[in-house]
Amino acid sequence: MEPELSDHTSHHHTDNISPSYIPADKDTEFLQREELRSIRIGLELLKPELIQREQGIRSTIVVFGSARLQEQAAAARTLRLAEEEAARSPQDPTHQYKVAIAQRQLALSKYYDVAREFGRLVSSTCQIDGRCDYVIVTGGGPGIMEAANRGAADVNTKSIGLNITLPHEQSPNPYITPELCFQFRYFAIRKMHFLIRAKALVAFPGGFGTLDELFETLTLLQTGKTENVMVVLVGRDFWEHLINWQWLVENGLIAQQDLQLFRYAETAQEAWDLISRYNGVPSS
Repeated sequence: MEPELSDHTSHHHTDNISPSYIPADKDTEFLQREELRSIRIGLELLKPELIQREQGIRSTIVVFGSARLQEQAAAARTLRLAEEEAARSPQDPTHQYKVAIAQRQLALSKYYDVAREFGRLVSSTCQIDGRCDYVIVTGGGPGIMEAANRGAADVNTKSIGLNITLPHEQSPNPYITPELCFQFRYFAIRKMHFLIRAKALVAFPGGFGTLDELFETLTLLQTGKTENVMVVLVGRDFWEHLINWQWLVENGLIAQQDLQLFRYAETAQEAWDLISRYNGVPSS
């Protein structure tokens, strides 16, 4: 153990002590300096790693998807409000546009239920007798992420949330296991934590964040930097509408076999069957 500073040192002239006197590891202002970035990165990698180890987390399944997708009831309410607004000013095209978006959001809201069911299914199957295998991990936010954490909470099992500090206020969803709710400063370190223990990545419809994580993982698999992570895209229609994978092949930008790096699923059970088959675990 490192020797602690003895108490009597702190009683002399405490009023006019300079910051230089604060031990480096206790000086939070010093730790924020530009030059200490590498130290902060190391700490940020280590802290969640040690805590997950202490909590017995052996493997995880990462669930990604939009923070903006709501439960069906909430999405229906949003649509109703948009329609009322549009009815009040029928000449305003922006209101019609909002109605169209709200309609699509309502259609996509079914994925909230699928993500919740997936969280429930995997957690109840794999977290037995205190074993922490295939623990659900999300970005910790609302929407699809909340749904997956919520599914794990439904069956009283652990789940992980890797939050990130953002310029606009974002707080972790309430369904994450409190001891496994982390906050990151660096996207890069957070991404490493998503994949360190991952056996699978399940991507639901989402925006830039979801696509960023998906393509990062596909790139790591394509280049052999990561192995044995099953990628499942939930909602084939959505994904094929969004990305013309075959066009990448036809232009010689990816190989035909690169399309084997992911699979499609429509339901929670289908997604889990793919993952459990791939990893050789019983699916129920």
